Amino acid sequence: MKIVLATSEAVPFAKTGGLADVCGALPLELARMGHQVTMIMPAYREVRQGGHALEDTGVNLLIPIGQKTVAGRLLMGRLSAADTGAPDVPVYFVEQDDYFDRDGLYQNPDKGEDYRDNCERFVFFSRAVLEAIRLLELEVDVVHCNDWETGLVPALLQIEYRSLPRFENTVSLLTVHNLAYQGTFWHWDMLLTGLDWKYFNWHQMEFFGNLNLLKTGLVFADVINTVSPRYAEEIQSAPLGCGLEGVLQNRRKDLYGILNGVDYRQWNPETDPHLAQKYGPRNFEAGKAANKAALQQELGLPREPTTPLLAFVGRLAEQKGIDLLTPVIQEWANHQNAQWVILGTGDAKYQEAIATLAERSPHRVAARFAFCESLAHRIEAAADMFLMPSRFEPCGLNQMYSLKYGAVPVVRATGGLSDTITDATAETLAGGTANGFSFREYSSLALSETLSRACNTFARPDVWRKIITVGMDQDWSWRRSAQEYAALYQRLKAARRPAVTSA
Repeated sequence: MKIVLATSEAVPFAKTGGLADVCGALPLELARMGHQVTMIMPAYREVRQGGHALEDTGVNLLIPIGQKTVAGRLLMGRLSAADTGAPDVPVYFVEQDDYFDRDGLYQNPDKGEDYRDNCERFVFFSRAVLEAIRLLELEVDVVHCNDWETGLVPALLQIEYRSLPRFENTVSLLTVHNLAYQGTFWHWDMLLTGLDWKYFNWHQMEFFGNLNLLKTGLVFADVINTVSPRYAEEIQSAPLGCGLEGVLQNRRKDLYGILNGVDYRQWNPETDPHLAQKYGPRNFEAGKAANKAALQQELGLPREPTTPLLAFVGRLAEQKGIDLLTPVIQEWANHQNAQWVILGTGDAKYQEAIATLAERSPHRVAARFAFCESLAHRIEAAADMFLMPSRFEPCGLNQMYSLKYGAVPVVRATGGLSDTITDATAETLAGGTANGFSFREYSSLALSETLSRACNTFARPDVWRKIITVGMDQDWSWRRSAQEYAALYQRLKAARRPAVTSA
């Protein structure tokens, strides 16, 4: 299959979240399987100053944006994973300095506000994706789009490009990484798209009087997928449908869930350079003990090998369940024998509350308000339990990292957390399938009760060892996910939808 993957970010070039991890790993695994993959993304300042080998292709772009024409050009680099034996993936970067030569990808980092011209920026990028395919004369079976930033691509393909040479049989897939981010803009931004106003209707591009680029992609894409099977079900109803549940119900026959994978080149305790002591499934007890002692010393916690170490790494935001976790830490710091490690940034009120807890109980709570990749690795290796009490979680990657590192996940059963974590019950323990602990009710009480259950199990070393072993032996690699995407591409190619007209 010949695949073009269009994305607004990808590791190692530019990253704000999990989208970048997916788009940095999936193309390489597809290429390793023998597929011909090309990636297209913006040439942000972060890309151009990142030390990557870029070359000018000599291909210039002239993109209509409303009543004007905006010039750009294509640079070329490569996504490489030489240590895996996978062929390099060519990456074309859309250069347009007025749009992309900025401090942040989507926001002004000094103000914490989205750029006001985000609609214009990503309308330009979406048109540039299809123009790049045309000008480079790429033969493409599938254009794989990602999130609202490329939501216009399926519409442009259906309405303008399907009749052009080499596009007649090209189909589109839209992957929704997080439905909460939709690319909603005021209705006059419809003019920027260059599409007829007849498409601005409640069936297609309009959303409560505004232009919605994610909805546009959901309507016009040949097939849609999300990043876990459970999330694909959850978003077909409120509240996780975020107002688009009706659109998704209408497309349910074309909606799939494919769980993200883990890049074990980066997340593997047997090879991880950040750890005090490397370890694997057969010697994890000594390895985790050494890493736990090292982290306790690093963060100023008492070196207590038998005290459970509970960790949270992520955004301090209500989506991640920090509103449930903070009162539990407060209660447990005074009455329970446990240590807490928090790493992340986010909502100021939660950051302040956790900082206060760390000041009051320095022997029980350690917090670092930053993002440090190496510290995140050390926490995974040291933690006895890794907490993800998310309000919603399209996929989640940390729970899969935790399984590999023997940090038993304690999660709320939602989205990808539900698809990956099997709650430790009498039945699952007897069947050898338990790899963590989970709860359903979104409340601090449910979280606290589940943590108590986990800590009671931690006090039974033989049972705890079995739970860790099950998790460490599981395979959540990108190989499995890429095979599912390849099968979906084949299914999509065989059942292309007819061109969509106005409703």
